[in-house]
Parts: sequence; structure tokens; C-alpha cells
Amino acid sequence: MELLDVFAVVVEQASLNKASQLLNLSQPALSRKIMKLEEELGVELFIRKGKRLELTKVGQICYDHALELRHLERKFKQAIQTYKAEGHHVSMTIGASLTTLQATLPDLITDYLKDHPLTEIKLLTGKTHEVVTMVKEKKVDIGIVASLINASGLHCEPLFDDHLCLVLPLGHPYIDRPHIAIRDLNELPMILFSKGTWYRVLMDELFHRFSIFPNVQMEIDSFEAIIRLVSTCKTATLLPQSYLREDLIRNNDLILRDLVELEQTKRTTSLIYSEGTSENPAAMKFIEQATDYFTKHK
Repeated sequence: MELLDVFAVVVEQASLNKASQLLNLSQPALSRKIMKLEEELGVELFIRKGKRLELTKVGQICYDHALELRHLERKFKQAIQTYKAEGHHVSMTIGASLTTLQATLPDLITDYLKDHPLTEIKLLTGKTHEVVTMVKEKKVDIGIVASLINASGLHCEPLFDDHLCLVLPLGHPYIDRPHIAIRDLNELPMILFSKGTWYRVLMDELFHRFSIFPNVQMEIDSFEAIIRLVSTCKTATLLPQSYLREDLIRNNDLILRDLVELEQTKRTTSLIYSEGTSENPAAMKFIEQATDYFTKHK
């Protein structure tokens, strides 16, 4: 590593004399180091033309590698400094529903770990009321739920709003309809979230309000499983807009249709935490970055 560093300085200074001054080495000592590196690699790194040094092709490869190692060493030292600054063990536990875990949390965690790569993050899953209980009982530092929570001793930070969309597989007879009304969902074969989940509560309230009785063929907790089965079974579903990324729609051959009534079924995804969370610096940083993330992506 040391010889590669010395070699990189010689390349950048384009002169043994200048490099020796920068490295605080005598010119003969510097020359010996370059020769030793050439002997170890079994190649000639420079073509010597009088006092000038010209890189050979393999010398250029060696220099590129030296720069890469220099960059990795810098990142390594930064990571160690971050570790020292944040303490010897930095961790937090997040509670979320399975669908939030699949759709919302990955982006938040990726964004957070860019700045805090040494943080250990643990995840627990549960329905909305279960996540609220986890936060109250301090089993998790932070909860992310598809609802606004107004409970004593808990703080609630709204992250974003979205609404339900009708999701159809290619070949579904409703795709070519110029207009789809809410009444068209009556007796429509559908795959829905399991009863008791927040999204299913939202859907059932919608169905009750408009006297809709869909033909529910499957009830599933997993958002990803619903996506795959809609495509496979050629059946409709209702899913939150925020979960429906373009690549997910494209890769599963799905079509989205908006209904006025569905656009009115807005819900808010929120981040909840207790008073005790303020004692966990990692969790407080996550809360700050999560709210900033959705402010930027609105």
C-alpha cells in the first residue's frame, strides 16, 4: 500500500525531484521505492527519458488502482470516524406493517444508512394497532403506520398522503372501458388485503358507503404477493398509489385506473414515537431524515 501511495505521488508530480520534496524523501530513496514496486509487480511502470518520466500502459493501470485504493482508504477512515463519533453500539428498532416494510421503509433506510452506515436497524412487523402498542410499550423506538395516530404519550409526524387505485392485469375486460365508476366494482372478482389491516378497513368503509359487494376471491397480508397474484390470476385489486412504482407496474404487466371515489379515500402514512425515543440519537436522526425525505419528494 505504501509503495502504491508513493508511486501515485510520483505520477501526479510528474517528477522524482518534486515528489521527493513532497514525500520528504531523498531522490535516491524514492527511486529505490519505485524500483522495488516494479520488481514486486514484475513490470516497468515508467519509461525514463532523461529527467522526464512517462507512464507505461501497465503503469496507467497501476495508477488507476492506486487511486481506487486511496478512495477506499478514505471511506474506511470516514466510517471509523463516524463509528467513534456515534458511539460503540448504535442501534434502533422500527415497527411497521408488512406492506409498509415492503414499500415505504426500504427507501427511508437506504437514505438513512448513506449518512449513518454503522447503525444497526432491527425491524418488527404487525398491524397498525399492534405497532402503536409496540411504541407505547417501548418494544420499538419508531413506528410507521398508514394512519394518523392521536394517542396520549405518543408523537405523530405525518409523512405523506395517498389514495387507493384500481389495479388491473393485462387482458382484463375493464381495461378498454372509457370510464369506470365505483358501482362497477360490485361483484367484481378481487384480491384484497386481509381483514383487520388498515387498508382493508379503508376499503370496507368505501364498499359500505357505496353499497358495493365485491367478489373477494383471496385475502392476503403481503402487498408483493397480491401484485404477483393479480397478474397470475387475472383478477383486480385495490392498492395505495404510493406503493405502485413504475417498474413494479411495468414488470408485472399491470394497468392502473383512477376512480373519483378512490381518489377521495385519502390516508396518511405517519411516523410515531414516544417521549423515551428522544434518548436514542439514532432514532431521532432517522425521524428527522424521514420527514425531510418526504418533504423533498412531494
